[in-house]
Amino acid sequence: MTYLASSHDPPDLAHEVRRLFEDLARHRPERRAFVSGECSPTLDVIETEQSVEIVVDVPGIGPDSLRIMIKRGAVLIVGEKERAEPSRRPRSYHLVERDFGRFARAVRVDVAVDASGARATLAHGELRIVLPKIAERRGREILVPIEADA
Repeated sequence: MTYLASSHDPPDLAHEVRRLFEDLARHRPERRAFVSGECSPTLDVIETEQSVEIVVDVPGIGPDSLRIMIKRGAVLIVGEKERAEPSRRPRSYHLVERDFGRFARAVRVDVAVDASGARATLAHGELRIVLPKIAERRGREILVPIEADA
């Protein structure tokens, strides 16, 4: 399997990422002030005999802040992690490590999967996308019978 960095996505994937960000913005206009910057949640890709699973760490992100699309052998995961509403009291930060903002991750899947059978679950800050594998048809040898004229 090949993994794509979001900054080097092919033009068609970059277009889809922009479209998914626009969709998120339309559905959550009141929260735009609390999303800024970019973040990059960590992910794992696991292949079993039955499926390919993509597991993404997204603590604090709800399903309304995520979009998943499968297109041309790539899984696009787009989302926004909001910064908590600022306190009215003055404060000094001593350490800041948590990421906030928009993110886009793309995973190229090089095995044959049933995209229509894909499912995603979000529990305890973990997004799990399961893509059922199907038998590869491309590149398989097929013997074509030859009929002779009588």
